[in-house]
Amino acid sequence: MLPEGPWPTIAAFLVARFPAIPPAVWHARMAAGEVVDAAGVAVDAQRPYQPRLRLYYYRALAEEPRIPFEEVILFQDDYLVVADKPHFLPVIPSGRYLQETLLVRLKRRLGLDTLAPIHRIDRETAGLVVFTVQPVTRAAYQNLFLQNSVRKTYEAIAPWRPELTLPLTYRSRLEENPARFMQVREAVGEPNSETRIELLETHGAWARYGLQPVTGRKHQLRAHCAALGLPIRHDRIYPHHLPENTDDYTRPLQLLAKTIAFHDPITGEPRRFTSPRTLPLD
Repeated sequence: MLPEGPWPTIAAFLVARFPAIPPAVWHARMAAGEVVDAAGVAVDAQRPYQPRLRLYYYRALAEEPRIPFEEVILFQDDYLVVADKPHFLPVIPSGRYLQETLLVRLKRRLGLDTLAPIHRIDRETAGLVVFTVQPVTRAAYQNLFLQNSVRKTYEAIAPWRPELTLPLTYRSRLEENPARFMQVREAVGEPNSETRIELLETHGAWARYGLQPVTGRKHQLRAHCAALGLPIRHDRIYPHHLPENTDDYTRPLQLLAKTIAFHDPITGEPRRFTSPRTLPLD
């Protein structure tokens, strides 16, 4: 939303607000109709500045890497879209990813500009993501997560530790790690995260675990597994943070958002979705 200010045109404001972007780039975006207002009307370079006007535009990235894996749409109705996300694909635009995100791919594929995720999973994690179709119902679905009314289960491949007594419930306090931007760390204090862990099957030195997050902290499952001596196979952040932008598509993080279930606040129906993906245990 544009603040109060003395700028004669919206173009002048954008140039002042984002000095790292050359004025010619903003003028080219406007000429191409890539900057729009809240009504979807394209903003041209001569349009007078209007305080508190909301603008939208997609960033352009010069060299955005193509993610060579495809999402699958598992369900769609008037209210929801449920997609099965591949490993390595971000849910929303961030950093060096814009077009190669689940949200933008689905908007283009379905022609639904109003799509919005009601939750997220890590870029490295595969599995289920639920989107709302109508802005008017979005808050009702988002409130399900605030009220802990959504049941999610994950599967993970990690070392088998026969000395661990499973199932177990693990709780700890997680906070941002100032020494590692992408990591969280466990800290002293009242627990703010909780995960239920069960053993599903074993094969040699590896095991398949079922993970049920009771809370939804950043990297909670990855951090909790690492703390228990169960680092998830091919994890590039826990316990050791490997360099960014060095993805190895042959070694995806073995973490899968397998099921999600909730009582639909709009239709009144019970909803349950399951990813058909499997993680190899060998």
